[in-house]
Amino acid sequence: MAKLTLMNEAAAPVEAPTGLFDWARRRLASVWRDISASAPGEPEQSIAEQMQACLDGRGGEVSVRNRAARLANAYLQLDAAGQISFLATLAGFDSNPETIADAYRAFEEAADPALRTSATATLRRALEPPRIKLLRQFTTIPDGVKFLVDLRAALLKLTADSPALAAVEADLRGLLASWFDVGFLDLRRIDWSSPASLLERLVGYEAVHSIRSWRDLKNRLDSDRRCYAFFHPRMPAEPLIFVEVALVKGLASSVQGLLDEKAPLLDPHAADTAIFYSISNCQRGLSGISFGNFLIKRVVEELSAEFRNLRTFATLSPVPGFRSWIADTLAADPAGLFSADEEASLRTAAPADRPAAETGAAALAAILGRRGWFRDPAMLRAAEPVLRRLCARYLLHESKGRRALDPVAHFHLANGARLEQINMLADVSEKGVKEGATLMVNYLYDPERIEAWHEDYVGTGKRNASTAVRRLLRGWS
Repeated sequence: MAKLTLMNEAAAPVEAPTGLFDWARRRLASVWRDISASAPGEPEQSIAEQMQACLDGRGGEVSVRNRAARLANAYLQLDAAGQISFLATLAGFDSNPETIADAYRAFEEAADPALRTSATATLRRALEPPRIKLLRQFTTIPDGVKFLVDLRAALLKLTADSPALAAVEADLRGLLASWFDVGFLDLRRIDWSSPASLLERLVGYEAVHSIRSWRDLKNRLDSDRRCYAFFHPRMPAEPLIFVEVALVKGLASSVQGLLDEKAPLLDPHAADTAIFYSISNCQRGLSGISFGNFLIKRVVEELSAEFRNLRTFATLSPVPGFRSWIADTLAADPAGLFSADEEASLRTAAPADRPAAETGAAALAAILGRRGWFRDPAMLRAAEPVLRRLCARYLLHESKGRRALDPVAHFHLANGARLEQINMLADVSEKGVKEGATLMVNYLYDPERIEAWHEDYVGTGKRNASTAVRRLLRGWS
């Protein structure tokens, strides 16, 4: 059976490109203003009065939609301070403590199963804040679901300083989690013939390897490349998360090689491997609602059906915390970090225009502090074996509680992956050097072992790795 390698970099969601956001906000404001203007005349109301009117629900469905549109438009017209005040007003529409107390008393006094069942339902309704009904009403207006996603994005920035706003955020998260269940999502391929507005969004949302130009984008969407995204039916023009795939021969070990615009095209029917090299969450307001693992599995199914020649599905994943961990480790200069030969090699290769390094740790720190150090043959020769071994130690032994310290490693190991290969000079971009000291990692998902490896990590904290990676640590504690 072919082995399956998956990836999800759990990249932080990014904000929409400013130009796109401003254009969308103006368009929505215009649409909602037109809707609300079609309602019968109402006296000028405060935000709190508008919210109460929405909750009162006078009139039919059209009236409800008109009031929701008017309220959403009012929010968009506010400055930052006004929007915070709007959200604080929304938080005030909370559950009534007296109603909860009465419902709970009835629940406790219920003498038989039928009465208890009825009392439980009453208590459940009493606990639900009225603001949830208000939030649901926004779904009746055009792009109302997107409005709520963006509303949660705003709330996420404010929850640390306000328990009341944190409660609203929790309410909204619960609603979005149910509405954005993976069963409701559509998987679509994005290619060069996709609408220009969608391609522009793709450029703005790419969070792992920045798209430098339209030519770069075209290269990523060529015949030997694929890009897939999840969409929600109520947000058909807005990707939720997307993954970029390269169809190649063999396991790729350099992201610059994958992104090389001058590289010759490969007949996708001649490829034997699909490399998942970038995955980006697009909506900050959906943070904490996971789609990545489902997306990869769906894409594997799509590619397997389209290309019977594919036998391996692989990832080239960043090691975002490695460089920071190295800096802390070298500063501590623990005993036994290097062999005598490594100490000598590192000290010899250290920059000559700096004070002589007294230890291997100081020498490696000096090498990594030199811009472009990996282009110097002597520095690279001395640093590579040490960095590969330290990366294996970082990924397999360093922990935050019972989980791997590196967030990407934790994601893959928790999903039943095996650390398969550590690649030097895999990402020589400024970001790759700064975060991972040029290293990237391949994770392997073997369908026959995925559940066992998942249980190993989640149950006992065991981190599975290939023989080649384990060999890097042989003889070292």
